[in-house]
Amino acid sequence: MSAPQDLSIQKSNESPRWLPTKDMDFIPGGTFVMGSNHHYPEEAPAHAATVDGFWIDKFAVTNLKFEQFVDETHYVTVAERPPRADEYPGAKPEMLRPASIVFQKPPARVDLRNHYNWWTYVPGADWRHPEGPKSSIVDRMEHPVVHLAYADVEAYAKWVGKELPTETEWEFAARGGLDGASYAWGDEFAVAGKQMANTWQGEFPWQNTMQDGFEGTAPVGQFPPNGYGLYDMIGNVWEWTADWYGPSHSVQKACCGGAVARGGDREQSYDPALPGIKIPRKVIKGGSFLCAPNYCRRYRPAARMAHPIDTSTCHIGMRFVIRTTK
Repeated sequence: MSAPQDLSIQKSNESPRWLPTKDMDFIPGGTFVMGSNHHYPEEAPAHAATVDGFWIDKFAVTNLKFEQFVDETHYVTVAERPPRADEYPGAKPEMLRPASIVFQKPPARVDLRNHYNWWTYVPGADWRHPEGPKSSIVDRMEHPVVHLAYADVEAYAKWVGKELPTETEWEFAARGGLDGASYAWGDEFAVAGKQMANTWQGEFPWQNTMQDGFEGTAPVGQFPPNGYGLYDMIGNVWEWTADWYGPSHSVQKACCGGAVARGGDREQSYDPALPGIKIPRKVIKGGSFLCAPNYCRRYRPAARMAHPIDTSTCHIGMRFVIRTTK
């Protein structure tokens, strides 16, 4: 199924609030079990969480829509700008060029403990050139836009009049009403042998059997929607959320024996493995075309990862919400 080509943005003449377009779905508020105690430690503890109703994009933002934004605003993404030397003291001169991080498949089995075996900082890689300066999105206009740092996401959000979902909103929407299920469509990964999302089949990072039909990103809407009518909440590309990352869910006790979740804070989000580099990280959700059973089983609504706000890659995209209450 292809995504609708409606690029219009509706704005009320009576209010500065932006209104949902036809490529959004309304998610009624509710309470659900967020997180998991049975997978990666950062997903714990599983806990009750509550959200108010909100509208959310049915699809991740595509190259076509991002191109409209750039054509109108002349915006230049972080990956298209040379990094400032004063922000990265000690950086090698060759690293201070416009660039982004690209997955490059090795020819044979490699040590999975070293992610540099497949991630490369590629000069000239950006949203228009996903694999580097010789690549193009000419035939990928309906694919999710990638290579966006957090500042780029914020700029697009301001232009389109929407906001990033919180981690709680994102996970509630991704579950599609299936509270407690492992995946967005139930507890069976491949339903009757059918791949339900764009993930990695085979031995990551060197062998991809492409049982789902795609080696890289796929056009949005190629796999079945979840129970809320949302596409690609799992796989294809990770998606930015508004929340700062913490090493686990922060849960506070509430009245009557219940509990409420709260997001992390900026300082908590710093990578403890890099004490000298204070780059905050946001939560990303959903997994991507690079998630594989032998390496990264994060193609689940409960799964979460940390990502530095200054870093763009070939496997992270975005979708947005409009809240019914402020």
